[in-house]
Amino acid sequence: MSAVTTDAPTAKTGPVVTARGLTRHYEVGGGLFSKPRVVRALSDLDFELTPGRTLAVVGESGCGKSTLARVVTLIEEPTRGKLSISGTDATPDAWKSLRSKVQIVFQDPYGSLNPRQRIGQILMEPLLINRPQMPTSEREAKAREMLRLVGLRPEHFDRYPHMFSGGQRQRIAIGRALMLEPEVLVLDEPVSALDVSIQSSVLNLLIDLQERMQLAYLFISHDLSVVRHVADEVKVMYLGRAVETGPKDMIFDNPQHPYTKALLSATPRADPEAAKERIKLEGELPSPLAVPPGCAFAPRCWKAQDKCRKVRPLLDGATQKSACFFPEGDGKPSAEAPEG
Repeated sequence: MSAVTTDAPTAKTGPVVTARGLTRHYEVGGGLFSKPRVVRALSDLDFELTPGRTLAVVGESGCGKSTLARVVTLIEEPTRGKLSISGTDATPDAWKSLRSKVQIVFQDPYGSLNPRQRIGQILMEPLLINRPQMPTSEREAKAREMLRLVGLRPEHFDRYPHMFSGGQRQRIAIGRALMLEPEVLVLDEPVSALDVSIQSSVLNLLIDLQERMQLAYLFISHDLSVVRHVADEVKVMYLGRAVETGPKDMIFDNPQHPYTKALLSATPRADPEAAKERIKLEGELPSPLAVPPGCAFAPRCWKAQDKCRKVRPLLDGATQKSACFFPEGDGKPSAEAPEG
């Protein structure tokens, strides 16, 4: 019996993850004489993750990216909305059976590996926990094959994490996430802690593994140059809501929401003239404890008008959708979102 399937699997069809109206709010504070306040971390998110394709979620810190990762990986239950994985509603009763289908790779390759375990033990641990009936010899064979798949050598099996570089540690973390043969990988800023010189090798590994294993990726990042390299679809988030979504080339070549345009203008480019086109946003990201009425981006938007400050725009459009009454480029004005 082969340890790990290395041939490209038959192409799968249909989404492996579907989210509709996905929302996650937190109650904070409160006491004897005061009510708790609500942090609106994630609001009314719709998306699908498809085998062999990558959905990138981008935005500033505090936009809800990490909350989304925790909900999709079944660490936290949504406040409302529906999440399904492989056709099964992801309710808490089903979490145990679904968790092996969705795995996560964290940002920090230095903190995500147990320094007291050898690499072989780290790779075998998910199998030991989730498939205790599997023979030890088979677990070891799968771990050794995974080392090969992520570009490491056989002798690395008995070494400790401190003996590896950051890029190698992230390869180990990716291999560990794949040991249960998941259908979805949530990649939470997977290369942001790595030197620029080795980021591309890790990204190319992820692309190769996706093609080989027909994985669906939810790629969370603030680095748009990285997103342009790996994404198929892009979702731009601001204060817990999607403000623009669509195919990567449409988002990068024809941004319709002012916030998307501002993010793209801040992406480093070799052209010295590009710095003159940078859009500097005024003010800070509002608190999710006090989301402004209307369009949440209006207090920082150079195109905002009175309507923007009173009425929330609906995420609207056909292939490329944006939530703006006065969009950039050839975008069409959004409809008004229903109240509530």
